[in-house]
Amino acid sequence: MVTIADVAEAAGVSISTVSYVMSGKRTISPDTKERVEAAIDKLAYSPHASARSLASRSTNVIGLQAPLRTGVDVNVIMEIISGVVKEARENHYDILLLTSDDAEGLGRAARGSMVDALMVMDIESEDPRIATLQDLPTPSVLIGLPAGAGDLFCVDFDFAAAGRLAATRLARLGHQRVALFGASAEVLQRHTSYAERLNDGFLTACRELGLTGTVHACPSSADAVGVVDGILKADPAITGILFHNEAALAHVAGHVTGRGRDVIALSPAHLVRDMPGLLDTIDVPAAEIGAIATRAILAVLGDENPERVQLLAPTFVSGVDLSGTEI
Repeated sequence: MVTIADVAEAAGVSISTVSYVMSGKRTISPDTKERVEAAIDKLAYSPHASARSLASRSTNVIGLQAPLRTGVDVNVIMEIISGVVKEARENHYDILLLTSDDAEGLGRAARGSMVDALMVMDIESEDPRIATLQDLPTPSVLIGLPAGAGDLFCVDFDFAAAGRLAATRLARLGHQRVALFGASAEVLQRHTSYAERLNDGFLTACRELGLTGTVHACPSSADAVGVVDGILKADPAITGILFHNEAALAHVAGHVTGRGRDVIALSPAHLVRDMPGLLDTIDVPAAEIGAIATRAILAVLGDENPERVQLLAPTFVSGVDLSGTEI
């Protein structure tokens, strides 16, 4: 007896894709639909009770591991999650939020048939969860870019390019001594990927441009005032600053702006829109990152082949070229 699994194998797609073609519940690419329909005709397949049961194993649920670890900016995390949820809802998927921060939690969700796919946030440069994801049959997407992603799909903002962009802008404005006030010490100690990529991009560009550049961890609280004041008093020659710590900037904006300094914020633009004294903002489109990651996992579930790594390019909110001229 021909089964839906036979059709899926003949068409080179998943069982859920065959089910979607037959039910019309999801949009499938014309090429994939044609292959499935050709396999159905060739095998003379007709659904029966057991095949329908097999097809219905799809949960239409995506597991999202979003651990709220020490030092993370909850506002930005929630914006990414909102982008995921909105895109999932528009495609008839629900989101199961996994608050664990380890591989065991991912394994439980996948092996328990709780989800069709997994999305994972707060990625470390050498993330111990990657080996588990590569061994699981459940498709997955990382919101982040580790050093060893292998064949996993990754979506993120291009933090290294943002660091280079900011350093270049400050150099064109004539600054010689510049600093990046970034993630908290806890985030750096975990070797969180975005922070390390931003630091590397900024410092690499400084060396190439002949700038003296330094990077400083910054508490995500009012404690940042003392830290930032101490660094600027110890090195008053710092006149160009890139600030990437939204929670801290709210407390220290008045301490870093003015006094002959130019300050660029790296943040979702609306979070710093009313802060006075900023030279410019490099927007981090957090909700868009979540939406693109969701579209990537839906494409994988639909047996399409999205780009393995998708990085959103940084841009200045004001719209300037690298000479500092308005465009």
